[in-house]
Amino acid sequence: MIKNSLIITFVFFLVGCGRFSNEDKKQNIEERIVCISKQYTEIIFALNAQQNIVAVDVSSTYPEIAKQLPTVGYHRALSAEAILAMKPTLILEDDNIGPEHVVKQIKDLKIPMKQFHKYKGTIEGTDSLIREMGIYFHQEKNADSLCKKLASDMQNALELTKQFKDSVRVLVIHYGQASNHYMVMTKKSTAAKMVKWAGGVMAIDDEKGMKQLSAEIVAKSNPDVILLTDFGYDKLGGSAEKIKDLPGISSTKAFKNNRMYRIEEHDLVYLGPRTGQNVLLIQKLIHQKNVSK
Repeated sequence: MIKNSLIITFVFFLVGCGRFSNEDKKQNIEERIVCISKQYTEIIFALNAQQNIVAVDVSSTYPEIAKQLPTVGYHRALSAEAILAMKPTLILEDDNIGPEHVVKQIKDLKIPMKQFHKYKGTIEGTDSLIREMGIYFHQEKNADSLCKKLASDMQNALELTKQFKDSVRVLVIHYGQASNHYMVMTKKSTAAKMVKWAGGVMAIDDEKGMKQLSAEIVAKSNPDVILLTDFGYDKLGGSAEKIKDLPGISSTKAFKNNRMYRIEEHDLVYLGPRTGQNVLLIQKLIHQKNVSK
């Protein structure tokens, strides 16, 4: 009987705090938010709304200060213990989390979880997401400024792209190489959209956004430019000799013309406030002879 009374009291306490139901407006200034989405994390910091973020997933690597927060595991390999240790009052997630048994544990505990609307991977959709999050965090003015900057950067990038007569074939290698296989980004990826906006085309086509490929297929793709994400590039120490030793790389036009560049993984895998800037960056990398630094 005492136990039941305590449960009822706890439930009324949560309801009184406005957190037991998944209300869209924050009502508790003592909120403890765990953010399990690298896209959400960047937008929250850009909005200057990070004050109540107590933890993120390990893929939330931008901005740099986000790396100082405790982590609760990879977004598809979460730790229930790590999440609960943060005593969250709200979990933000983008419907790309797992494993299922951990998600079920969190839901069974009635910890409020929130997703923002799923917008298609477009600049217009990104604008809508930023504005929606701006309203939720009461940062509408910052959201408006971010959207205007995004639109301006994209306009500049697309204007520059008009001057390029031919599309540059780009191979994006993600996470370097293991067992003579590479994880590469394909024409179905978010990176492909950005490369296209920058005046390039992905060298690999597939139904999946990322594909593990053999060194032989990578060599056969023969890209004009190779972009290596930070993890793999840094693992090699940025050494041309070590890159040369990677199977299948040395025979490509990109290697022969010394057109291999490092790029941050988080600049390619989702659209956000800096997408216009990142497209301009890709332009400088893949059209170095035609774009002033």
